[in-house]
Amino acid sequence: MHILITSGGTSEAIDRVRAITNHSTGSLGKILAEMALAKGHQVTLITTPTALKPDPHPHLHLLLVQNVEELLTQMKTEVPQHQVLIHAMAVSDYTPVYMTGLDEVEKAQDLHTFIHRENQEAKISSKEEYQVLFLKKNPKIISLVKEWSPAIQLIGFKLLVDVSSEELIQVARESLVKNHASMIVANDLTKIQNGQHQAYLVTDDQVLEASTKTEIAEAILRYIK
Repeated sequence: MHILITSGGTSEAIDRVRAITNHSTGSLGKILAEMALAKGHQVTLITTPTALKPDPHPHLHLLLVQNVEELLTQMKTEVPQHQVLIHAMAVSDYTPVYMTGLDEVEKAQDLHTFIHRENQEAKISSKEEYQVLFLKKNPKIISLVKEWSPAIQLIGFKLLVDVSSEELIQVARESLVKNHASMIVANDLTKIQNGQHQAYLVTDDQVLEASTKTEIAEAILRYIK
């Protein structure tokens, strides 16, 4: 089986030395790839330069991306070539458009003018006491997957913070329907620590529980088999 996995966290540049990113290490993607390879699957792993990665393997194809734009380009090509997508990457919701001093913003007649500007400096000045950063929303890549490949088995992930298990499962069910996914793995950030990773694996007809990254990976690979 040809399996596409995404992992790690994207990084969106503010200028050439600053970026908005997240704390995802790519460890779950690494485990998923290693287990899939051990079972004889062909694996393509789209991840980031700083994420954890499996050792080289003859059945592993590694693709590196930095940001959502690069991820989108790679996935448009790769999704139609695979039977399964495990979309575990922490994808940035927003990307920077323009950063400027608070004084300039206060003087502006129309804030919409800032979304059409671009910072020209390689490194934005740090002289200002306060800076305002304008962001634009990135496309939800998971919502595009079935347009690229209607038949692919889509395993998505949903992360919330400090919510009840009932809310976590309900949000996963909504994502399952909205994105035409086969499974959504629902996580609570407060339950990911000290080697533990509590998650609910939600499908059309069942909810499975896991308490570590290894258990999550095993359950996913059993399901797609």
